[in-house]
Amino acid sequence: MARDYFTAPISRRIWDTKYRWRELGEIRDSSVEDSWRRVARALASVEPADRAGWEQRFYSVLEDFKFLPGGRIQAGAGTGHKVTLFNCFVMGTIEDSLDAIFDALKEGALTMQQGGGVGYDFSTLRPSGTPAVSVGVTASGPVSFMHIWDAMCATILSTGARRGAMMATLRCDHPDIEEFIRIKHDPARLRHFNLSVLVSDAFMQAVHDDADWALVFPLGARELSAAEKTVERVWSGSGAPVRCRVHRTVRARELWDRITRATYDYAEPGVIFIDRVNQLNNLWYLEQISATNPCGELPLPPYGACDLGSINLTQFVRAPFSAQAAFDLDGIAATAAVAVRMLDNVADLSRFPLARQADLSRGTRRVGLGLTGLGDALIMLGIPYGTPEAARVAGEVMRRICEAAYSASIELAREKGVFPRFDRDRHLAGRFIAALPAGIREGIARHGIRNSHLTAIAPTGTISLLANNVSSGLEPVYRFDYLRRVREADGSLVEHAVTDYAYRLYRELRGPDAPLTPAFVTAGEISPYMHLDMQAALQPWVDSAISKTINVPQDYSFARFRSLYEYAYGKGLKGCTTFRPNPVTGQVLIDVDEPAPDEKGSAIHCCSVEREAD
Repeated sequence: MARDYFTAPISRRIWDTKYRWRELGEIRDSSVEDSWRRVARALASVEPADRAGWEQRFYSVLEDFKFLPGGRIQAGAGTGHKVTLFNCFVMGTIEDSLDAIFDALKEGALTMQQGGGVGYDFSTLRPSGTPAVSVGVTASGPVSFMHIWDAMCATILSTGARRGAMMATLRCDHPDIEEFIRIKHDPARLRHFNLSVLVSDAFMQAVHDDADWALVFPLGARELSAAEKTVERVWSGSGAPVRCRVHRTVRARELWDRITRATYDYAEPGVIFIDRVNQLNNLWYLEQISATNPCGELPLPPYGACDLGSINLTQFVRAPFSAQAAFDLDGIAATAAVAVRMLDNVADLSRFPLARQADLSRGTRRVGLGLTGLGDALIMLGIPYGTPEAARVAGEVMRRICEAAYSASIELAREKGVFPRFDRDRHLAGRFIAALPAGIREGIARHGIRNSHLTAIAPTGTISLLANNVSSGLEPVYRFDYLRRVREADGSLVEHAVTDYAYRLYRELRGPDAPLTPAFVTAGEISPYMHLDMQAALQPWVDSAISKTINVPQDYSFARFRSLYEYAYGKGLKGCTTFRPNPVTGQVLIDVDEPAPDEKGSAIHCCSVEREAD
């Protein structure tokens, strides 16, 4: 009798509706094993030799949900459908002209039509009220054009395409930053966008010093009057400092309060510490980054793309809920090595919506290997999430994943060649690479490396639900029993009662009346600072970024809330996203005994557990 890999009905439904291959109404994947075999065979098909052997190795890590490739890979690999296997994109620099703006809109539509989530930096668009001399009108500003993108996304969704997601970023010194900050106060506006402010080191220093802060925009060819002032700034889309006109000056601390107050009240915008992102970028010598994918774990250059996958840590806990419980670290490392090869093959197998995306992806071969199920794995180990021991253990796991991934990429470079844009000396001089163990740096010096980037931690909302509802990404368990909203093929949201993986397993092993151990903690019981400490424990081993929601109680004071962002900056994080229940976005989850939300509250927010890696 065939084994049933699903222990939760909702997980089987997720597979059936999202990842099972159908062709013109005919079912091609009879079982989840067929889906794993289809993906394994497709990814092995680009191997130069021993394809049958690699197919079996790939299948072995997919089996039991040990490794979860990104949703686009699971849904599209081996089907022959004209779709991208990449989850995450950042679109090209938006030039400040009407022609260029609508060209960028078209490129975004084509990318989203194929299932990609997209990020845009709108900082290159001139602020509202400034003259467009050539046509005798004044500019309407970047936020006005974001509404066009929002309508485009809604239209793409209406065609039956996969749920769209977009990220919009704006620099903290753009003259329209205050409008950008407050736009989400209206629950009807820009609902298909996640928003993040690009916060510079200079701005954080100005906040610390309670100094003035200039809001500026590149001057271009325009002449200045005698009364106008300029400053030099490295602006979005420019690799070197450009001359910028000072439009007005604000107090840095007042602007910071507006950013954090908006997030406190409405859960947006998030914050990206953009100088740190660029300083730690492995391709610092080629790229300037000013945008991320919709969930923030992948800072990418213009036309950048990355494919994702996550190791399911619950499948590597030996003797769960016992005094002998421990991680199989060697098994995790071995899985990471195979997973890197699989994700690297995606670049050769996948279609791309745009030729420039294909060229850049195959030129850098970026992949994002991460983890999921961390919260459940810690429960199975008897370690409460939010403790120093939990952060230490999680950091050790991510270290093993990172080192195994880099070692595997070095071996791939020996076998298949380095990524085309690799510059050995400058790559080794990067700050992230310089902090890796000496053996890895020596391997890169000797053989090069196949992939420019290797690690990222995504939210994994849907694929974690597929894997029998393990906790998402590096998040703690939100609830042990709750209602989960799942998007159906027609776009509607249907609620299902679900049970957490570790909780269900504990009840099976220990009985329905066994008292829970102290490790059974949920997100709301954990200090926001401990959430940040967990993110900080993993960041040294993540060369891209981390998607993490810092859960904040509704009664948390604003003064304490604001300090969380300064704490995140001080801990060396690349970004910070918080969620405090509020009237616009509601709660993250619904307890099973609460009434279902009305239609107004059914929109999936960027910080909710229903989010996925685009």
